[in-house]
This record gives sequence, structure tokens and C-alpha cells, in this order.
Amino acid sequence: MPADLNRVTLVGRLTRDPEMRHLPSGDPVMSIRLGVTSRQREGDQWTDRPNYFDVTLFGRRGEALQSYISRGSRIGVDGRLSWREWTTQDGQKRQSVEIIANDIFLLDGRGDSGGGGGDRGGWTERPAPTPAGGDLPVDTTDYRPPAPAADDDIPF
Repeated sequence: MPADLNRVTLVGRLTRDPEMRHLPSGDPVMSIRLGVTSRQREGDQWTDRPNYFDVTLFGRRGEALQSYISRGSRIGVDGRLSWREWTTQDGQKRQSVEIIANDIFLLDGRGDSGGGGGDRGGWTERPAPTPAGGDLPVDTTDYRPPAPAADDDIPF
């Protein structure tokens, strides 16, 4: 009998800043909400339809990522679906499906906050030092121009 598969990969933008909490064991848990747009045809027009997903990342990676992502950040998520059911204090049954993230990928360009809040969105990188003349020299020692093509080499 083949094994079941439970895997989800999404790319979207955060709809709010990440929320950090800690389990009774002290392990950190990061919760985010991801907005993913899909295209849908309505008559002769195509419209964007938003979908929203709750994503949970367990462990210290969430603490590290929290300083790099914020509302509006574009990220990729790879993980699995997790379904849960509970009863509210007033006796109503509730259900939800969330994504338990295995990996989160930062997809904003360097220094691009993606509409996020201030210095928390995106990351910046210092430019490499350049020589006094400006541009860095290009190494062309392994460059060989292509051999000229003979009429016999042309496939048509």
C-alpha cells in the first residue's frame, strides 16, 4: 500500500506581523497569516481571489525569522497541513486547518520591505568595497570566442 502524502508549498505575503509565543516547555512558536492570490474567471473578466492561511513554525528558527519579516513581506512556505477540532467554552464545535511549516523562504529583494513596517521588513547587505577607480575588473582569462561556423554546421 502506498504511503500518504501531506505536503504544501505556498508563496504569498504576510497579512500581519509575526506573533511569537512559547510553549510550557519553553519552546518558541511563531504564528503568521499568509495571503495568497489566485486568479479566477468571472464571465469574460479575470479577477484576483485572495486566500488566507494560518502558518505555524515551531522552534528557534521562528525567533530568528521574526526580525526579518513583517506585514507585507513576501515569503515561501513549505510544510504540511494539520487539522484540529475543539469545543468552545459555550459548547460549540470548531475546526481549523493550518500549515505547519518545515521551511520558510524570504523572497523579498534585499532591502525591499515589501510594504512591511520600517527596518523589520527585508534585509540589507553592505556593498562590497570597490577599488578607487570604481568598477571591479572582470576576469576574462577563461573566455574563448566561439569558432566560426562553416556552412556544413548549419542545420537547415
